[in-house]
Amino acid sequence: MSINRFTVKQIEALRQNPNVKKVSDKAITYQDSFKEHFIIEVNKGKLPRLIFEEAGFDTTILGKRYNKAADRWKQQVNRLEGFKDTRKDSSGRPRTKHLSPDEIIERQKAEIEYLKQERDFLLELKRLERQAIRKQKLSQKTSSNSSKK
Repeated sequence: MSINRFTVKQIEALRQNPNVKKVSDKAITYQDSFKEHFIIEVNKGKLPRLIFEEAGFDTTILGKRYNKAADRWKQQVNRLEGFKDTRKDSSGRPRTKHLSPDEIIERQKAEIEYLKQERDFLLELKRLERQAIRKQKLSQKTSSNSSKK
């Protein structure tokens, strides 16, 4: 399997695009805002190639990368982290560096803050779900009352 590498000229052209965060001869990292825009447009029914072209990308340079990116982003949108690049956070390897007590406390504080946000999100989700169920029951009651008349 060969890797299609970008030329220096193609790399420079890609760097000029505001939707590109980083580019190398092998890979492109896109801005999170572009990924979100992409998902919104795909949900409206647009084709990936068209969205990339409208964003100023030359699809002949990208090859089929835009289809692979589309598939990856459609999966990422359902993750808790969203489009956040998680490669830096967990490589799957155990830590070999010993942390100082201050570093441990900072990490625990960050984890607590994350868990608080997650809890708040889940509580809000439950509230909205209850609200939707109430509206649904209310609409069923009104429709059954109107059908009896």
